[in-house]
Amino acid sequence: MRIQELLPSNGNSSSSGLEPQDADYDVPCLSDELETMILARFPISKHWKLCVLNNRFLAALKNGEIYKIRREIGYKEPCVFMLASGQSNWWAFDGNFKCCKKLPIVPSDYSFECGDKESFSAGTHLFVSGKEIDGLVLWRYELAANEWFKGPSMNTLRCLFGSASCGVFVYVAGGVDTSHTTTCREVLSSAEKYNSESHSWEPLPMMIQKRKSCSGCYMDKRFYVIGGQDEQDNDLTCGEFFDEETNSWNLIPDMLKDIPLPSLRSPPLVAVANNELYTLDASSNEVKVYLKGTNLWKKLGRVPVRADVQRGWGVAFKSLGNELLVIGATSICYSERALTIYTCSPDPSVEKLHWKQIICSSTKLSPFINNCAVMLA
Repeated sequence: MRIQELLPSNGNSSSSGLEPQDADYDVPCLSDELETMILARFPISKHWKLCVLNNRFLAALKNGEIYKIRREIGYKEPCVFMLASGQSNWWAFDGNFKCCKKLPIVPSDYSFECGDKESFSAGTHLFVSGKEIDGLVLWRYELAANEWFKGPSMNTLRCLFGSASCGVFVYVAGGVDTSHTTTCREVLSSAEKYNSESHSWEPLPMMIQKRKSCSGCYMDKRFYVIGGQDEQDNDLTCGEFFDEETNSWNLIPDMLKDIPLPSLRSPPLVAVANNELYTLDASSNEVKVYLKGTNLWKKLGRVPVRADVQRGWGVAFKSLGNELLVIGATSICYSERALTIYTCSPDPSVEKLHWKQIICSSTKLSPFINNCAVMLA
């Protein structure tokens, strides 16, 4: 069935009961290319309906052509992937949290399911890194196929690393080397970059500082790695960024000197919106914006989610397009530990950010979020 078959008839029934008359113009026949361009603009949550309707769209979706067209015309929408505590399935949400679905279960073993995992996205690929019985493994979920695949593995097997997505690419850096079975594992300064179109990893220059339990973000066309710990488990307040134009790393001393660093905390909770860097201070539940020119942080009020209870663990703090997203246990009602979702359109010039609660049918999930990743597809 072609898209013009969906268009309503322009004929009108007469009062005399005669059959509808043809319109005095015809609906033009759309070319396959134009038809695909139109269908590519439909929300991702509606794609399954179009697959039933249109065989060409189904084929273009399965081979990834639809997502390439969306990138070419600059039409992107965020998809939120989340694994809540106690769940075997990942959940996928549209950017408004109005539509959701369960992903297929990762075809891994019990060790992977119950162990710690790290997640990130690149293009239309969601990656989940964790440990199976035989060692570290990287699973890849492809949005177009709605299926999990194993690999490709990073050049250096690692955990506790920082990562940041940019279009079809993702950057990872630091962490702990898991290629050896010894109890004393090396803290890494290595970094690499994944291309979701070629399904390949390429090494990047070494960072200036070895670090684990760090965070990453992409801002000003640079890959930033922030905080973490060194080989002696000392807290790091410095950050650094990789500049692809110069193919080199640049150190930012005392980047986190204004952020409290409690023991046993999560990696820094950071997100970039409108090319500005924000952090959620897990000791005070405050959001702060980074003032690039002064290397200082400005307070923007508290979030309506308890990040302090587990020192930042179990809370998702992400960029959602040009908005900030926070998911976790509510701070409004202490008697009910329910999952809550909030977004805001951040403005660094204000004194306090205004958060909007998102009502979602899946809020019965555990308020402790094990993993969360946002994909722009």
